[in-house]
Amino acid sequence: MSGRDDVRVPSGGASPVSSEARQLYRHVVRAHGRLALADVHPDSKEHLSELLHLGLLVPDSDNPDVLIAVDPMQLSMSLSSTWQRQALELLSRAVALPGGLQDLAEEFHAPKEVGGTIEYVRGKVLINQRLRQSVANGVEEILAAQPGGPRPPEVLASTIQQDLDTLRRGAEVRTIYHPSTRYHQPTRDYVATLAEAGGQFRTLDEPYTRLIIIDRRMAVLPVADDLNLAAFIRDEAIVNYLAQEVFERNWNRGLDFDGDRTVPQQVISRLRQTIIDLLLQGTNHRVIARRLGISERTLARHLAEMREEYNVESLFQLGYVLATRAAQAPPEPPADFQ
Repeated sequence: MSGRDDVRVPSGGASPVSSEARQLYRHVVRAHGRLALADVHPDSKEHLSELLHLGLLVPDSDNPDVLIAVDPMQLSMSLSSTWQRQALELLSRAVALPGGLQDLAEEFHAPKEVGGTIEYVRGKVLINQRLRQSVANGVEEILAAQPGGPRPPEVLASTIQQDLDTLRRGAEVRTIYHPSTRYHQPTRDYVATLAEAGGQFRTLDEPYTRLIIIDRRMAVLPVADDLNLAAFIRDEAIVNYLAQEVFERNWNRGLDFDGDRTVPQQVISRLRQTIIDLLLQGTNHRVIARRLGISERTLARHLAEMREEYNVESLFQLGYVLATRAAQAPPEPPADFQ
């Protein structure tokens, strides 16, 4: 028995036997197609095993101590048919596997306690993997609040195709960003592409919590501002609270953002007021740019436009004018208790 059905299929276009085994086969063919096991050199036993396993050599039915060479063309036709059948069987099993395990997956992810569960996942790789799996199963709505300025271009590039696929399947996707993303070209391109496919985006110039809500059945948020530790919440009451009282309220206060280069005057005014506040506190330019999530070039442009607006030539003069006006401004009345 050659064991042909058990032959491991070579990956890619690799040869099924090594060059040394091929040389040994040629030696047997030149010796009238017969090889006595007693004549096999110890160094050739590994290569002999290759030929036996593939079926290029088989024991003589009349004398098991002698091996007979098999026609490679006939063998290849037989093996090709066998491997194609095995490949089709594996492909059929691979296609059927997700559906065959769906009921077990639902049982695995189902809440084990009344009132839902909270699962803690550590590590950005595992967190993002769990999020991708949740979205890949098919969703109807994704709500996301992404504070902290523009997202890295490589992150946007790695998620844009899945985000587009989600939108094309009919899901509603709404995302809140920091206003500084309006000055970030990779984010503008990303937003413009997804907005054209039906995604909705707004910017909010207020502190808010990073939050992702999927189908209002699961919410994901960082634990104690640690982006390496996330809580996956499946408690219906908590998820509904986060969706209605946190995300929707922030969404209603945000300004629409479709990736256009034009920045609303309200955003510019609020951003410049923050720059002024930080300048008056003595914060240097690099720190200001980092806190606002903008480049130092963008910050320099805002400062130049403010110098022109206040009719001053230097940052020192601008700081003096701003400080004088701040000192002369009347105190704001206390806000009424709501």
